[in-house]
Amino acid sequence: MDSFWKFPTMDADTLRLLKKNIDEGFRAFTRAYGDSIESLFNPLQSFLIWAERLLLATPWPVVIAAVAVIAWIASRSMKIVAGCVVTLLVIGWFDMWDDTMKTVSMIFVCTVLAIVIGIPIGIGMARSNRLQRIVNPVLDVMQTMPSFVYLIPVVMLLGIGRVPGVIAVVIYAVPPMIRLTNLGIRMVDKDVLEAADAFGSSSWQKLRNVQLPLALPTIMAGVNQTIMMALSMVVIASMIGVQGLGQPVLKAIANQYFTLGVFNGLAIVGIAIIFDRISQAYGSRLQKHREIVHG
Repeated sequence: MDSFWKFPTMDADTLRLLKKNIDEGFRAFTRAYGDSIESLFNPLQSFLIWAERLLLATPWPVVIAAVAVIAWIASRSMKIVAGCVVTLLVIGWFDMWDDTMKTVSMIFVCTVLAIVIGIPIGIGMARSNRLQRIVNPVLDVMQTMPSFVYLIPVVMLLGIGRVPGVIAVVIYAVPPMIRLTNLGIRMVDKDVLEAADAFGSSSWQKLRNVQLPLALPTIMAGVNQTIMMALSMVVIASMIGVQGLGQPVLKAIANQYFTLGVFNGLAIVGIAIIFDRISQAYGSRLQKHREIVHG
């Protein structure tokens, strides 16, 4: 009757041997191909360093003015522009400017990578039900896997540093970009596509001139979600050497510095609100424009 109360498990020696073989196999793979894989990411490291140096070397009034201009172009709302400017001034006033610029540069690089990777895959899924059936379970795993787990294989392959952190953040943040690109293209009105076919549009012309413009509000929602998920990884990525606002939070946790943790946490929230308001306002403007054009 013991088997009724105790769940049957694999033999302890077999389980230990299985884990040992998997670990040794992955270590052998990293020893054999780690350097080659690391060299593939040299352009990413250069891009990351360039973005960080650009923001740190630019005078703070220029950065704030640039953010205000971007906010105005995206939203046409003085409230959003004023909110962005005040938030950045408060962050700078509390001596978190440099860390904020490092975090913004990392989020910028991660978002660009997510867009470059996510949009082509989303387009492919929208055009192929078979590809959608293959990719969807992978995206489910990527979104439900605990974020700390991403760090283990990345650190084993590439060690500790900014590039492994960025890769882990992109893996975590790219699924919404793929899903919403796929959804946006699939939601395009079939009558509009039939009209494009009637005018003799090729597949590429339909995608470029009809599907992508009409799906742009949904794609912008994907960009918004990607940015928010990347920001949620700032503290976790700091554990493997990503600089920015996450490292002071990590230091505050380790040393019980309450104020340091709260201030830097609020700075991350402030950046998230800025990105969220700007991208949402731009998406809303695109949606209204589409409704006006297409009735």
